[in-house]
Amino acid sequence: MKAIVLTQYGSPDDLELKDIETPTPNDDEVLVKVQATSVNDWDWCLVRGSPFYIRLLCGWRKPNIQIPGAEVAGRVTAVGPNVTQFQPEDAVYGDISECGFGGFAEYVCVPETALALMPERMAFTEAAAIPHAAMLAVQGLMDVGQLQPGQKLLINGAGGGVGTLGVQIARAIGVKDVTGVDRASKFALMRSVGFTHTIDYTQTDFTTGQERYDLILDTKTNRSPFKYLQVLNPGGTYVTVGGLTPRLFQVLLFEPMIRWFTQKTVRLVNLQPNKDLAYVNELFAAGQLKPAIDGPYHLSEVPRLIQYFGAGQHQGKVIITLNPHRTHP
Repeated sequence: MKAIVLTQYGSPDDLELKDIETPTPNDDEVLVKVQATSVNDWDWCLVRGSPFYIRLLCGWRKPNIQIPGAEVAGRVTAVGPNVTQFQPEDAVYGDISECGFGGFAEYVCVPETALALMPERMAFTEAAAIPHAAMLAVQGLMDVGQLQPGQKLLINGAGGGVGTLGVQIARAIGVKDVTGVDRASKFALMRSVGFTHTIDYTQTDFTTGQERYDLILDTKTNRSPFKYLQVLNPGGTYVTVGGLTPRLFQVLLFEPMIRWFTQKTVRLVNLQPNKDLAYVNELFAAGQLKPAIDGPYHLSEVPRLIQYFGAGQHQGKVIITLNPHRTHP
């Protein structure tokens, strides 16, 4: 099979498209023929070996993960003897970041617990855009942020996967006032998926503005947590799903003090992969959620696409298809 292979930390240009042996599923695994996958922050960090915790998790001197790729959508081609949830020909998708990655390949072996059945009428390219970003959005907005109908929401980094799915999830809850912060080149997409207000971060610092919000969902976290408090309403909440490592540590460190002295909350999402896929499937079936897709592109373009993702130029989710002639199950 063909796969994008990672042999050393460094630049996305070091990735190679190679022919390697097709894996065989273990007792509790399924073999998935990958139809579509996506580029995520995991891939950007893994390829570079940065920030430092990546090397703690994935090998200090060289990566112990051979094939990046955290999300897959495809069709089951074989199952291990202990698998009970799936059978060959099932269309499945999921976030596989906690079971070895491997999405940038024609086939991948995955524990059955990391996959879910794709709903009817969902394309493989759409399915590959959902698991990681949608779980961050749902868990950030609902589980941690406790978003309520009628509240005022701001999403920072709004033109990527989490933001474009998050605004649709918020509107499904009953939130009508949603501000998105990103570069102006993404505004047309952001408005098309439901943002009512847009802020160009290259021109305006939203933390110094006059508007106040009940909830801020941040995908970029590049400021001190105290800066965000200035634009939160009394009792408001700031939730981060990712960003600069020192700033994330500050959120964890100062969370109790901020709550005690300000009655406002700052929180970091501890992602539970695939936990809310059933809920997201319901939104999709009801026509309340549709992923914004950048692409689809070819597997051979992955090195360039990871650099493109890291530069923050993408709109929605960067999708790679491994079968351009077949997008639906």
